[in-house]
Amino acid sequence: MIATPFIVLDHCKDEIEYYRTIFGGDIEILRKQGDAVLNADLHVDGATLKFADTQAAKPLQKGDYVRVFLKLDTEDAFRSVYEGLGAGGTIVAAAYEAPFNGLLAIVTDRNGVCWVLSYYRD
Repeated sequence: MIATPFIVLDHCKDEIEYYRTIFGGDIEILRKQGDAVLNADLHVDGATLKFADTQAAKPLQKGDYVRVFLKLDTEDAFRSVYEGLGAGGTIVAAAYEAPFNGLLAIVTDRNGVCWVLSYYRD
């Protein structure tokens, strides 16, 4: 089984670009309606983040639709993603030394998506 985050947000077309500036990767537009992007994937280092516009997914409430757990490969990557998501967002749990010999943080980004960030040292 492979679990894939499915993130629902307003203005998918603009917001998927926001995430690409933080994570890198390639955007694949799956469905459009006029100029609006209804569904898109962001492919990053063998992983896929799935996005849907609220027009397509019709969520019941705005905000914490899903928490995304990210295991980052380097401390630099951890800090870069932490800073990128925290800009305009909310630090729920500031980056700290976790008991598993690594770093952990929880950040809610500007779209209300909650990210659990981790970096495991060898």
